[in-house]
Amino acid sequence: MVKILKNIRVVELGTYITGPAAGMHLADLGADVIKVERPGTGDPFRAFKGGLYSPHYQTYNRNKRSIALDTKDPDDLEVFHELIADADVFIQNFRPGVAEKLGAGEDDLRKINPSLIYCAISGFGNSGPSRDRPAYDTVAQAASGYLRLLTPPTNPRVIGPAIADSVTGQYAAMGILAALLDRKTSGSGCRLDISMLEAMCHFNLDSFTHYFSEGEIMGPLSRPVVSQSYTFECADGKWIAIHLSSPTKFWMGFLEATGQQHLNADPRFAERLERITHQDDLIAIMTPVFLKQTRDQWCEKLLALEVPHSPAYDSNEALDDPQARHLQLAVHAEHPQMGTFTTVRAPYNFNGKPGLDVVPPPVLDEHGEAIRKEVAKNKAARMPTGEELNE
Repeated sequence: MVKILKNIRVVELGTYITGPAAGMHLADLGADVIKVERPGTGDPFRAFKGGLYSPHYQTYNRNKRSIALDTKDPDDLEVFHELIADADVFIQNFRPGVAEKLGAGEDDLRKINPSLIYCAISGFGNSGPSRDRPAYDTVAQAASGYLRLLTPPTNPRVIGPAIADSVTGQYAAMGILAALLDRKTSGSGCRLDISMLEAMCHFNLDSFTHYFSEGEIMGPLSRPVVSQSYTFECADGKWIAIHLSSPTKFWMGFLEATGQQHLNADPRFAERLERITHQDDLIAIMTPVFLKQTRDQWCEKLLALEVPHSPAYDSNEALDDPQARHLQLAVHAEHPQMGTFTTVRAPYNFNGKPGLDVVPPPVLDEHGEAIRKEVAKNKAARMPTGEELNE
């Protein structure tokens, strides 16, 4: 893979997901990301079954280096500040005011490195009545209106992965890339503030646009009904997903594949708008139909008629799909202590080449000694020589 950001150094003082996710996206593009962690325990996301290498931590911390520093210790704070002196980007995802207590506030770091891109990720923003509220993924999903698009309309409960955390990290990485590009022309660093609330409201743009444009308050079934999307269980207990959208040819192919051509004469289904209105009726009719054959059999029929569909895979199946194998989505690397690390590669293909190289997430302070030596060397290089002092 072409390491687009190979000359960019990022110092990440992040925990859990949003900050580490932003750092991971930059690391996937080749940046040298140094993860600064608390001695002894590290990122709280590390803790798992008595160890410090949880699946949660592994997800967002590949391709990084780790150093353990207590920034309340003067010597460690000096090392941290030396790292900042040579950094292009700094990322933190604490509540407003916490970074300052750790010696990592913007004012302090800007004095050390005026051209630094300072990225501060928060739950609700750097000002306002909710500034100091604690925020996790579910809170941000709820505050942005997104949670109501995922929650069952009856017997509500939180479902699904940590979307808000991941999305915010991705938006932060995009903002950092834009700031780096701007610095090429302006020569100046900048502060980038991004909150989980802002990120999720933007991610939820379709819902807000429907409300602003049509006064429609969308729910969990709004999009699937209009897009004519379905999930059915098959004879082998496996699921299949189908998305008919608006082209009539997909509807006709669906009827032919299932042997239900007579439904096209049913006034409930003859036109797309009628199918939208009567989707529940169509689901009731088609559910027992799909239970008559296996998922593979249905996929073969739908594929032959070019009906948009896919097996609804679990995570233990998805990467074994022939197309996923062709794209080499699963990549592997060996960690000297933790063994084989398997992950999903970044989706970029620069000049037709996917990025198949990956560095396993580091154990706590894995690179501490090497980084400290680099810091000392760089510090010495910045010290004025005797001749310079005499000038």
